Amino acid sequence: MGKKRIIVAENDLVAMLRERNQRGFTILYDNYSSALYGVILKIVRSEEIAADVMQESFVKIWRNIDSYERSKGSLFTWILNVARNTAIDKIRSQDYQQNTQNQPLEYFVSVVEEENPVEHQVDAIGVRKVVDQLRPEYRSIIELVYFQGYTQAEVAEELEIPLGTVKTRVKAALAQLRNLISILIFVVFDHLH
Repeated sequence: MGKKRIIVAENDLVAMLRERNQRGFTILYDNYSSALYGVILKIVRSEEIAADVMQESFVKIWRNIDSYERSKGSLFTWILNVARNTAIDKIRSQDYQQNTQNQPLEYFVSVVEEENPVEHQVDAIGVRKVVDQLRPEYRSIIELVYFQGYTQAEVAEELEIPLGTVKTRVKAALAQLRNLISILIFVVFDHLH
């Protein structure tokens, strides 16, 4: 039986984090670490590196919580961006590039062939099912940006559409996701009471 999740209102959790309350950080970690780890692992493709990136991400979250602005999105969206950007920075780093060049071919074959554990991590919080409800043109962009670590410029090149279109679709997709997730949270919360 897994550890019971502690549910705290997002505003209260943010306030606890800004007060440098250790319990707030523990709640944040317990509630979101598995989802973040899944996204990080999908980007870096190494459990050891993913563990390091996750630790680095939570340090950044702890240090930079004052820069979180509710008007720009939910706490989860913000911490997901911190983790995703940290993972992308890692794979673009010289150390990572040199490390992957020294990997035997079997490593890459196993990475490609293995079932992707991120699917299970993301599904644990229901994000995959919510993303699947997006319009196809939004879903493809969210897949590339948030689950595969592409930049918006890289998405524009990959999908052969203007960068402005990508930015507009990301914004619209995130708005639709916010609505879908708030409905999901309401339904779950209503079911618990």
